[in-house]
Amino acid sequence: MFELVFLGTSASAPSVQRGLSSALVMVNEHRFMIDCGEGTQRQLLRTGLGFRRLDKILLTHGHLDHILGLGGLASTLGRWEALEELHIYGGAMTLARVNLLMEVVFGPGQIPTSGVTLTLLEAGQLFEDKKFTLTAVPVPHRGPDCFGFLFEERQHRPFLAEAAERLGVPHGPERRDLAQGEPITLPSGRVVQPEEVLGPPQRGARLFFVGDVSHTAPLQTAAEEADLLVVEATYLEADKSLARQHGHLTAAAAARLARSAGVRQLVLHHVSRRYSTQQVLEEARSIFPATLVAGDLDHFSVHKEKPIVTRNLRQRA
Repeated sequence: MFELVFLGTSASAPSVQRGLSSALVMVNEHRFMIDCGEGTQRQLLRTGLGFRRLDKILLTHGHLDHILGLGGLASTLGRWEALEELHIYGGAMTLARVNLLMEVVFGPGQIPTSGVTLTLLEAGQLFEDKKFTLTAVPVPHRGPDCFGFLFEERQHRPFLAEAAERLGVPHGPERRDLAQGEPITLPSGRVVQPEEVLGPPQRGARLFFVGDVSHTAPLQTAAEEADLLVVEATYLEADKSLARQHGHLTAAAAARLARSAGVRQLVLHHVSRRYSTQQVLEEARSIFPATLVAGDLDHFSVHKEKPIVTRNLRQRA
C-alpha cells in the first residue's frame, strides 16, 4: 500500500485555497517528499505528520514554484529537528538552483556535506527494498531533466488457504514460512513446498506521480494500468494554445492519458487559479469518469485490490 498526501496543489502561484506544489508519498517506513514549493513546511505541520523520517526529497524539475520551499525546510531540519541526513534528488539544472538556495541558508561554501546530499537524478530505478521499487521516469516540460516518479509494489503470490487446509498445514508459523517461500515438514513427515499453497504471481499497487508535463505520449508506458495516476491539469481545452505555449497539459489531455493507459483512478493537481475545481473536474470526467481533483492536505491510500480511499488531513491553522 502507498499513502499519498498533497501539501500544495496550485500552479505557479498560491491561492487562498491552494499552496504551491508539494506532496508526500509514504510506504512502509519510508517517506518521500515530491517537490517543495513555498510554504510546504507549514502545510506539513498542518497535516500532523511532522518532520519525522523526512530524509528524501524528489524534485520533478527546477522551476521556482516547485523548489523555493527547500531553503526554509532545510533550515528547519538542520537547526531544529533531529535529522542527521537530507537527500535531495534532481536533474542537473535543478540541483544547480538548489545549491544556490542551500548557500543562502548555510552560507557560501558552508553546505554541511555530512547532512545535505544533492544527488543527480537519472532515468531508471532510484530506490528499492523488499516490498517496492521507485523509478525515475523522464517527462517532457520546459527545459531538460524533468522527471515523474513510479512507485511499484513487488509481485507477490497469494497464499491459498484452501490448498493449505487440504494438505493439513496447521495455522501458525508453518503457514507463515510457506507464504515467505520456505518449505515445511508436517508431523507426518510430508514436506510441503511453497508452490503447493501459493497462487500465481500478482503485481502489487502502482502509483505514478507526474508534475509539470507538456505532452502525454512519453508517459504512456509508465502509466499503463496504474492504480493511481497523478498528473497536472494546469489548463482547460479552451486554453490549449496557452498550454502548448507554456509546456503544460489540459485536464482533457490528462484524462485521455488515463483512459488510454487503463488506469484505475486519476487525480489531477497543479491547478490554475483561473479555473474553479468544478470546471477542471467536469472537463476531465467527460472523458475519464474516475477522476478527482486533489485539494491541499488530501490523503489517498492506494491498494492493488481495494478501493482507493481519500480523506482530508486539515488541522487547525
